[in-house]
Amino acid sequence: MSIQRDAPPLPTIDGAPVGTRDKLLGGTLVALFLANMLNFFDRAIPSVVAEPIKNEFSLSDLQLGLITSAFTLVYAVAGLPLGRLADTKNRPKIIGIGLLVWSGLTAATGAAGSYVLFILARLGVGVGEATFTPAANSMIGDIYPAERRSRALGVFMLGLPIGLMLAYFTVGKIAEAFDSWRAPFFLAAIPGVLLAVVLYRMADPVRGGSESPEARAAAVSQAPITRPIRRLLAIPTLRWLILAGLTFNFAAYAVNSFVVPLLMRQYHLKLTAAASVTGIIVGITGLIGLLLGARYADKASARSPRARLMIGVGTSALAAPLTALALLQHGGNVVMFTLLFSAGWLLAYGFYISVYPAIHDVVVPRLRGTATALFFAAMYLLGGFSGPVAVGAISDWFAKRALADAGTGKLAQYAGDGLNSAMYLVPIMLALTAVFIYLATRTVGKDAARMQAELSQA
Repeated sequence: MSIQRDAPPLPTIDGAPVGTRDKLLGGTLVALFLANMLNFFDRAIPSVVAEPIKNEFSLSDLQLGLITSAFTLVYAVAGLPLGRLADTKNRPKIIGIGLLVWSGLTAATGAAGSYVLFILARLGVGVGEATFTPAANSMIGDIYPAERRSRALGVFMLGLPIGLMLAYFTVGKIAEAFDSWRAPFFLAAIPGVLLAVVLYRMADPVRGGSESPEARAAAVSQAPITRPIRRLLAIPTLRWLILAGLTFNFAAYAVNSFVVPLLMRQYHLKLTAAASVTGIIVGITGLIGLLLGARYADKASARSPRARLMIGVGTSALAAPLTALALLQHGGNVVMFTLLFSAGWLLAYGFYISVYPAIHDVVVPRLRGTATALFFAAMYLLGGFSGPVAVGAISDWFAKRALADAGTGKLAQYAGDGLNSAMYLVPIMLALTAVFIYLATRTVGKDAARMQAELSQA
């Protein structure tokens, strides 16, 4: 990894001595992984301290869900123009500036004195983080060829479970040590500012550097691409992957937002214990799933792009019944709940190492940043936004109905049952994810061949 401001582009796959090249590429991947880890650590903080926030601001579950949804709404909308920017401008500088912005606004979140100010700060964090993923995915696609891309993206995506795991294992303890839910937001901003400086000064990889010389020439061409969104939506595989991303992110953000409150209400765990169990469910499982799954996904891609996507079909289809069985514990055995949900969520991580590389298989290098932004816009605007809001609203409805049926007590007594019932949306969405990925397997071969033909003719 170069830290010179005006450093030359990273060497292409077939250029530079192998040892030097691998160190440069490895350093770039490590830096992007660290930024992704901070990305998901920052996102998870409100979910860990959700109950203290709810109590201080006197919120309903719907309002609690809107904290996450407000972030994802802005993240999705801002991602489209920023993704297009990643296809034309210096990507490390875009990432560095974005990381500085979201770190500063993470600290501002901790200083918020009201629910409205808290939401506004999270909106700003969403804008900052929207600069990151399209640019990072585009860079990885340019420096790793198709047969190594699942492993590279698997390493990059390890930032998700590790970031979540660190958040769920540490944020509760930090909040309790400082006797304030605000302290984790302040502490999280410090490493982000430091890493922003490093990323800003990195070299930008050659666009299309992992492709053939002809494809590389097409990637760096200055000829404008007209109607890029329409061109991307004309790719059938990408349309199915967008739908899969929508349903998967609905499930993922519902889980990230409400598992800690569910454990506290239904299984009567304290904040730190509930956060630690959630860290096992969404963090440790991700380490295992991504590390093991990426290798198998790359081997599958050597046979065909369809074979790699079939991994996502199988893992999503199995994850659905396992998470449903966990919810059927309904406040009973917390160990069984943890084992079943962890097994399901481990399999759910197959989505990342099968679907993300498939975008690179069917989209030309010059449009990969825009394609990633479009994919994430649907994932977050329609999936990540809807998941916490829908689960929160349905949870409130079930709790109120239970109170009305009982005719006695307080609403808080039924909040756990209401949330448990609403969480059945998670296995439903995982099953739909499996369906959409399967439909993508039926078109990916033809779309991948079309992309290669387009590059060879450029």
